[in-house]
Amino acid sequence: MHAATPDEVDTLFAKALNAGDLDALTSLYEPDASLMPAPGNVVVGKVAIRSALAGFLAAKPTMTLTARTLTQTGDLALVTAQWQLAMSGPDGKPATMTGQSVEVLRRQSDGRWLFAIDFPFGVG
Repeated sequence: MHAATPDEVDTLFAKALNAGDLDALTSLYEPDASLMPAPGNVVVGKVAIRSALAGFLAAKPTMTLTARTLTQTGDLALVTAQWQLAMSGPDGKPATMTGQSVEVLRRQSDGRWLFAIDFPFGVG
């Protein structure tokens, strides 16, 4: 699973999330990437990102999104995605979340794009 364009990383993320594929999700991040899995909480590095995503997968979420590249210069891109999640809440009842992400992606030496910074809750 390799993203050939910056906004394709989000599409692959949603696909892996919907499949419950933790390995595929983690493979979309650089080794020293950062992720904000919840507002006010930032984790750094693949081990911490994997742990955060594993906890999130426990809610069996399904995601839809629309991604777009805002700007790109060389091997860096700024991407945003409008996303919606449906999942089981802590009480076992259906829950939904929506958001507008902000992400920095970097093209790797093999041409694929990976998250360097994943900020799913945006700045609003």
